[in-house]
Amino acid sequence: MKKLHLSQTNKKIAGVCGGLGEYFKIDPTVLRILWVVFTLLGGAGIIAYLIFWFFMPST
Repeated sequence: MKKLHLSQTNKKIAGVCGGLGEYFKIDPTVLRILWVVFTLLGGAGIIAYLIFWFFMPST
């Protein structure tokens, strides 16, 4: 059973995109690019990142 958690091996800031990439089996770079796009389109990316960072458990 896979669990959603902050990545300890594939992280740039907090490991949110790395953890989501491991969970959904998606390249974290794609998620990082999407995160930047959402941030530039209105700032929702920053709020979502902070929420994930706060609520995702570390391993």
